[in-house]
Amino acid sequence: MRALRIAAAAEAASLALLLINLFTVHIGGVSSLVGPLHGMAYLVVIAATFLVPAPPAARWLALIPGIGGLLALRRLRDH
Repeated sequence: MRALRIAAAAEAASLALLLINLFTVHIGGVSSLVGPLHGMAYLVVIAATFLVPAPPAARWLALIPGIGGLLALRRLRDH
């Protein structure tokens, strides 16, 4: 569960950085560094959600790029 929390935060933060970079200065190095980090965090969120006992809705929510990890955590907390 801790890995899911960390990965969900990294996923959301990296998406925010990518969007800020895109709409402001658009530095290629930032995209090259943060893009793979975002992708890896996304994959970890999906894997971690499938490894914990979670309702099917939380697993489907984890598949949403960017905020899926946060939504899945919310669903797990409510469960």
